[in-house]
Amino acid sequence: MHPAIRRIEWDSAAFGRDCFEIDGLDADALQEAARRPGHYSVKVDALASKALLHQHGFYYCDTLIEPFCTRERFTGHPDARARFSRDSTLDAVLAICHGAFRHGRFHRDFHLSAAQADLRYDNWLRQLHAAGNVYGLMFEGQPAGFIAVDGGRLVLHAMAAASRGRGIAKHLWTAVCDDLFRRHAELSSSISAANVAAANLYATLGFRFRQPVDVYHRWTT
Repeated sequence: MHPAIRRIEWDSAAFGRDCFEIDGLDADALQEAARRPGHYSVKVDALASKALLHQHGFYYCDTLIEPFCTRERFTGHPDARARFSRDSTLDAVLAICHGAFRHGRFHRDFHLSAAQADLRYDNWLRQLHAAGNVYGLMFEGQPAGFIAVDGGRLVLHAMAAASRGRGIAKHLWTAVCDDLFRRHAELSSSISAANVAAANLYATLGFRFRQPVDVYHRWTT
């Protein structure tokens, strides 16, 4: 296998076929992806030419942006009703996770079913929870969402359906970010540019945005 191609085990398990990521715009790797059956992902700078990707049968799925913030720029919105727990059960956070990521690139890939895409995020949350990296969010004592982290990165997060649109996410994110800033000088995340609600949330908290990347997929049979 070309060294720029690496197999992604959790995606392969969710989608029932070999799944790979390609590092960079390498013509030989793209040619191999066109020959070897599987599902392929590649992330490229948003301003880079996509001609080589189109020549090898890749199609656009998403644009990702990176919110980032330091403690000095953070504009939190504390509220005593917003709390978190590091002891939430897996079942409790999975109930919020399942079906919550319709903005994600796997839900937007027309070669994949919504059920497969849901399973991919569910499996990722299972791994994060097993590692003890999930904050269960509560508002007025009721489950309201979760934030899963990897160091100072907020890698996976969602609000419970009943808690969306109430203007409480900024309070819940404030509680978690305040805790993370005790150990990390900078926090960051990765969100779809199509997820306007998440972008507005991070902007409200003083986050800025950098490193937009376009995500292309290929389904080789």
